Formats: sequence, C-alpha cells, structure tokens
Amino acid sequence: MIDSEQQDATIEATSLVDRVGERFGVRVSLYCLATLAVLYSVYAARSLLMPIVVALLFSLLLSPLVTWLKRLRIPRPISSVLLLCLLGGPFVVLSIELAEPVQKWMGKLPELTARVTEELTEITDTLAPKEPQVEQVVPQRESGFSFSRFFQSDDDVDAVVEEPAPVAENALVEGVKTSGIEVLLSMLGAAPFIVAQFGVWLILVLFLLIYGPGLYNNFINLLPMIANKRRAVLLVGRLRQQLSRYILTVTVINTVLGLATTAALWMLGVEDAILWGVLVGLLNYAPYVGTMVSTCILFIAGFVQFGLGFSALFPALAFLGLNLLESQILTPTILGQHMRLNPLIMILWLLIWGSLWGAIGVLIAVPLLMCLKLVAEQLNILGYWVELFETQS
Repeated sequence: MIDSEQQDATIEATSLVDRVGERFGVRVSLYCLATLAVLYSVYAARSLLMPIVVALLFSLLLSPLVTWLKRLRIPRPISSVLLLCLLGGPFVVLSIELAEPVQKWMGKLPELTARVTEELTEITDTLAPKEPQVEQVVPQRESGFSFSRFFQSDDDVDAVVEEPAPVAENALVEGVKTSGIEVLLSMLGAAPFIVAQFGVWLILVLFLLIYGPGLYNNFINLLPMIANKRRAVLLVGRLRQQLSRYILTVTVINTVLGLATTAALWMLGVEDAILWGVLVGLLNYAPYVGTMVSTCILFIAGFVQFGLGFSALFPALAFLGLNLLESQILTPTILGQHMRLNPLIMILWLLIWGSLWGAIGVLIAVPLLMCLKLVAEQLNILGYWVELFETQS
C-alpha cells in the first residue's frame, strides 16, 4: 500500500515537473519570438522611428527649461521657439565654420585613397614572395635561305614572340579604391534623406515641447485604469528631471572633451582642429566604440599631414590621453556609481542599435539605455535587471 502511494506521488511529481518545464519552454519561446518581432519592427520602421526617438530625447532635455520659463509667464510656444533658436544659433555658426574643412576633406578623399593605395602597394610588394623570372628566348630570323622558312609567312614568325601580359592590379589596392568611391557616393546620395529627417525632427521637437505635457496630463486624467493620477504625474515629472539632468551632464562632458581635444590638436599644429574636436565630442556619446573610431580618424588626419611616421601618432595619442582622464576620472566623479552601466552590456547594446539604425543608433544607444534604466528604477520594476546593468566587477 505504501509502495503504491509513493509510486503515485512520484508520478505526480514527475508530471508536475514536466508541466512546469513545458510552461517555461513555452514562455521562453514566446519571449524570444516577441523580441525578434520587436527588433524586426524597429529595423523595418527605422526611417519613421529614428526622428521620433531622437526628438523625444531632445524634448526631455529642454522640457524643464520650458516649464521654468512658463513659471515666468512666458508662453510655451514662445519659450520653445526661443530655446530652439538659442541652441540652433551656435550650431548654425559652427556648421558654417566647418563647411569649408568638410568640403576640403571630401575633396581629399580620392587623394587620400591614392596615398593609402601606394602605401599598401609597397607593403604588399615587400611581403609578397618574389617569383623567379623566366627569360623568354626570342627566335632569331634566319638570314639565309631555309627550306622550312620558305613555307612560313612573316606573321607566323612574329607570332612566336609573345607580348608580356599586363600586370594585374593588387586585389587589396583595388578594394581600397572601390570602397573609397562607394563611401563618397553613399554620402552624396544620403544627403537629401538626412535633410528631410532633420526637418521632421525639428518639427517634432517643437510640437513635443509645446503640446507634449498638456497631452500627457489629459491622457492621465482621462484614462480610467490609472487610479492614483497625481502619483502618475509626479512620477513622470521626476523621470523627466532625472533624464534631462543625465543628458545635459553627458552633453557638457562631451563638449568639454571636444574643446580640450581641439586645443590639444591646435597646439600640435594639426589642421582643422575644430572639425576633429566636434567629431570627437559627437562620437563620445557612444562609449568605447566612439573612442576607437575617433582614434582611427585622428590617426588618418595625422598620416595625411605628417606622413607615415611617429609624428602621425601624436593627434591620436593626445586624444587618448584626454579620453582616459574623462572616462576614468571626470565622468565617474560627476555621474557617480548610480549612473554608470556595465561595459559588456553597453557594448552589446551598441552593437544591436548600430546594426539596426547605423550611426544614429550608435549615438543614441547609451542615452536610450539610461532612460530605460531610470524608468525601471522609478516604477520599481525589473529590479534584477537594473542591478545587472549597474554591475561593474
């Protein structure tokens, strides 16, 4: 009797484990399918979602300023337009100043490709094994009478001497030339699309600053499923304040890094130091990846100006020194441990968004991840994931 009861209990436990395992497998499969569906949707609708997401992040940065100006009896439309003009003015002036260096470097792209091609040709010729040269014996014409030559024409005799085949161009050199032309053509082809995206982004930022807070408050008040409406409004206010503080702090740090890099390159005598400083400041929104790209670009700039020597490393080394101070001392001191993210998770996140949205995805990936982290903290959800994101060792 006891044995049968134990056997029944064992069967029930086994069936329970099987059911739990099946439910867990189904749940994991559903999560994987949902994740793939979201990633595909984000990739397919990138031309629509990119300006919206960037506009939301930018509006979070300016929204506290607009709210503060409203307390001073300045209407939201006027304060929004005023802030965009105040922020857009320096960008316009900077764009005008950088137009000539950018145009100059665009014109140097074929020359730069040719110089890199020459260097690669010399390197590959040095490393390639030399094949033994076979001397071709050219038959000489017979001066006297020959019975066999009597039946041959002059063309048949000349055909014996074969002309050397043209030397095929190095495959690596050909690849560099093709890639340089493709980059130039892709940049020229994408210019109208970038201008259209910028116009959409500007309109979205303006309307979000003017009508966004009122629309959200009405949404909270009219939605019946939200019981504590005051708490929901205060929660979003705290989120907006923390996110704007984070984005503004990172922007100030990147601006300081760009200015310091500009000053260092100017003292080294590097041409177009302002252009490289602005580029470094923008790429620093993507940690690690931006540092590597900036280092490669500064090495190319040093190579173009100083040639292939030790002095070509000076611009890249100066930037790496400043970036080391910023990433190890300045940023941790200002943001603190609470605002830091795990480097491995950050790299994986950058790879995902870079593959989905390209350069724009790489630039907004880290601010977007920090926004999601702050939202989870304020809503007290996904606590384990938040602690995982903050893991440093």
